[in-house]
Amino acid sequence: MMARVTLAEIDPVRMGVERATRLFEDSVVPALREQDGYEGAYVLLSDQGKVLALTFWESEAAADAGLQGTRSFYAEQIEKFVTLYRSPPGREEYNVVLADAPAVAIG
Repeated sequence: MMARVTLAEIDPVRMGVERATRLFEDSVVPALREQDGYEGAYVLLSDQGKVLALTFWESEAAADAGLQGTRSFYAEQIEKFVTLYRSPPGREEYNVVLADAPAVAIG
């Protein structure tokens, strides 16, 4: 399993963190669910607008598929928030070597 980590900082003056969270949940999550190999996500958000988004993929190939092409899936999702970022988001990939997820997700 692979995890893609996106680090970003939204500007809470332009859009409140609650509204940005709803936008992600209503727009990005359904699009992620349509991607082959997608296995889930966690999004961590501070009151100051710092975001750490973890998406989980069945393989490196599945994680990389969304980055392919001049108009990639990843670029399309990031673009939904482009006017809200304080600076361009960063991205890294990791191998998942241990997972101990909470029994109940907090919403």
